[in-house]
Amino acid sequence: MSEHDIALTVAAIGLTGFACQWAAWRMKLPAILLLLLAGLIAGPVTNLLEPNLLFGDLLFPLVSLCVAIILFEGSLTLEFSQLKEVGNVVKRLISFGAITTLSLTATACHFVLDFSWGLSLLFGSLTVVTGPTVIVPLLRTVRPNSKIANTLRWEGILIDPIGALCAVLVFEFLASGAHNGEFSHVLVTFATMLAVGLSSGIAAGILLARMLRNHWLPEYLHNIATLSILLTVFVVSNQFADESGLLAVTVFGIWLANAKEVNVQQILHFKENLTVLLISGLFILLAARIEWADLITLGWPMLALLAIIQFVVRPIAISVSTFGSQFNWRERALLAWIAPRGIVAAAISALFALKLAEQGIDHANLLVPATFAVIIGTVVLQSLTAAPIARLLGVAEPSPSGFLIIGANSLARKIGGALQDAGFRVVLTDSIWENISAARLLGLKTYFGNPASSHADEYLDLTGIGHMLALTPQRHQNVMSGMRFIREFGSNKTFCIKTRSRDTAKHRASIHHRGMTLFNADTSFQQLASLVANGGEIKSTRLSKEFSYEDYLAKNQDDHIVPLFAIDDKQHIHVYAESVELKPGLDWKIIAMITPAKKENNKPTEAAATKS
Repeated sequence: MSEHDIALTVAAIGLTGFACQWAAWRMKLPAILLLLLAGLIAGPVTNLLEPNLLFGDLLFPLVSLCVAIILFEGSLTLEFSQLKEVGNVVKRLISFGAITTLSLTATACHFVLDFSWGLSLLFGSLTVVTGPTVIVPLLRTVRPNSKIANTLRWEGILIDPIGALCAVLVFEFLASGAHNGEFSHVLVTFATMLAVGLSSGIAAGILLARMLRNHWLPEYLHNIATLSILLTVFVVSNQFADESGLLAVTVFGIWLANAKEVNVQQILHFKENLTVLLISGLFILLAARIEWADLITLGWPMLALLAIIQFVVRPIAISVSTFGSQFNWRERALLAWIAPRGIVAAAISALFALKLAEQGIDHANLLVPATFAVIIGTVVLQSLTAAPIARLLGVAEPSPSGFLIIGANSLARKIGGALQDAGFRVVLTDSIWENISAARLLGLKTYFGNPASSHADEYLDLTGIGHMLALTPQRHQNVMSGMRFIREFGSNKTFCIKTRSRDTAKHRASIHHRGMTLFNADTSFQQLASLVANGGEIKSTRLSKEFSYEDYLAKNQDDHIVPLFAIDDKQHIHVYAESVELKPGLDWKIIAMITPAKKENNKPTEAAATKS
């Protein structure tokens, strides 16, 4: 290929990856599904993309480095403190459940596909991993109850690096014994790989943690330093012991994630953005390498293995993990149905297959198509069927009615607390730790970070959430949040508060970008924050035949009253907003901020209220 053709092909891969990610976001599907389909079309279907011809000898090193970065990003999210938060069921899923899945899948693979026991164990370890990139989009579509959603979400987050580590260990054991039948030599080689991988990863973690903790680096070099050390430790570890590099980068990430007084949020965000780029290109390339002949060779036995994984292995793993728990049979049934495989399985299988094929291991060339068959089969089947099954079992949430509140300032905390007291799920987001800490002390659910970040796309739990309220004093942050979530919830469920009482039309973004204006045209963030500072309280009042809405307004006419929400007799919540006319009736409940007149007289200025 000419230099021009190579450059054009690489650019086309990047553009296709972006298009797949965007389409997946619009359709609320796992991006991996569209990336795999794009790779299959570009590769075996049309032969427009031939990765081996495009990259030649560089293909294997590129895949290795991409997998190292992906594993590091996954392990960087594994904090030991999370194990205390996720409950016994998730702990069982990532321990006994993972062992059950690995052993049963490996056994089925050995007898159904006629793989060797070593290769079957490797296949089993690869297909243990689900991952948040395939679970989170599925949960948003299925909307199971919070117990199921949280269990699946945390399983996906924690099993990602754990499953990858397991796969690396199995592969290294398999590769170390490929050319030597002496078991003692295999054990020595395996122990060497473990020692080099663990020591290299820990050393890199200690070094970078100390550099960050002691401020030896300026902030703008944190990301490049992390990436440089990551690639260096991967390559150096492999030089001392073949295939120990993947173990080293996984341990490196886990160590850094749990280092004290080290903030890895900026590094994590950078790695997430980089990982999205690498995953997009990597999946297209790997899918394009699949040969139709290999898929035909797998044939009906592969379909049988897929059925065993879906209908036998996963249900048994769930039964083992939920035994004695508070999950009823309906919830267990949905847990047993949802387990799509994703990023780590596809990326690492391609890397391992190349290595094992070079060592002459039988059926190594079938590892990639077999893994991709499981990925495509589980993602397609579960994406199409999980939502109706959840509704049939009665474990799906009704139309989401909860609130995502942008901002955790004093006003947002007041409103969030009132909504939570009224029985609605509330999640507050903020990038200021003091605000998040104050919200958590009040028992409010929070997300610490930018809600429009790629990290939030994976880890911000929107189960049961159907509205967005932007309640910050920063106009641009409110508008940006509205643009991010207006397609998620719809323009009639997305609301942004005015940031100045003198805002005019030319200073406000279009309603199509920011959603509707809270709470009315005369109410700004500063005014409400001022009322809170002057003792304003959010109170809930139920209407009746004897006490109508007109009576309610008349009773509070001497006070400053701002109606915020109304809950009708069917427990549907309505948000007071500009251009929205509400006529509360019998058995409705009004939630409003009421400030006694004597306290309102001394309210602070808007500038002072902005600081709250």
